[in-house]
Amino acid sequence: MTLPKGYWRNRDRYLPFPLLAGGARGGRNNTTFALQMTIDELNEKYLPLTPEQRIAEVYKDFNKVLFTSSFGTSAVFLLHLFNRVKPEETVYFLDTTYHFAETLEYKEKLTRMFDLKVVDVLPEDWKNKFTRDDHTWHKDPDFCCSINKVEPMERIKKGHEIWVSGLMSYQNAHRSNLNIFEKKKDIIKFYPVLDVSEAELNKYLEVNNLPVHPLKPLGYSSVGCVHCTSKGQGREGRWSNKSKTECGLHL
Repeated sequence: MTLPKGYWRNRDRYLPFPLLAGGARGGRNNTTFALQMTIDELNEKYLPLTPEQRIAEVYKDFNKVLFTSSFGTSAVFLLHLFNRVKPEETVYFLDTTYHFAETLEYKEKLTRMFDLKVVDVLPEDWKNKFTRDDHTWHKDPDFCCSINKVEPMERIKKGHEIWVSGLMSYQNAHRSNLNIFEKKKDIIKFYPVLDVSEAELNKYLEVNNLPVHPLKPLGYSSVGCVHCTSKGQGREGRWSNKSKTECGLHL
């Protein structure tokens, strides 16, 4: 989807996406209606909308929304949109205990900037300790991700209807084949910025004077855990020299 041309003036900033009157508040408690729609119908309904409009609309169609952020190199985009549409929404952060210090500093900076309500989600302590002692990220990175990311995520998914994530189609081949909505087991996944290009993302950050992840200027286009991230374009620095391209959360 091509984003709207031109910029809209709001609070002395020029914004690529128009603000919606009334934001996302005052939803119509329409969860039953949304769940009766098929995934294809949801995709058809949301495809013509801007990312900001999609976020506002999802709160009209669903009640139990789960929003996660990695506070990675593109995360500020979706966090900024949520801050404008649904600033009171809780942001869940999967703390694997292996994040770069720069990621944690960036997380604190954005939390203060947007006055975010962030909940840290950690793996089970004894399992996390096992991966640390075992250096599981070298021996079996899929197992390491399962313990430190996938299992904690399974715990917080319970009780939610829809999970919002900032995946973007330009990031790798798997993500290029996704739709805005997909059904995964017992939850619907929602990618409101999926079809935003890298150029559009960078323009948005520039226009809104948003801070970049401190590792991005150093050559890290994508940032995950310390042991499995190296410099590189796109996601080529993630699990380099391995066939693995995803942590398992989005497979």
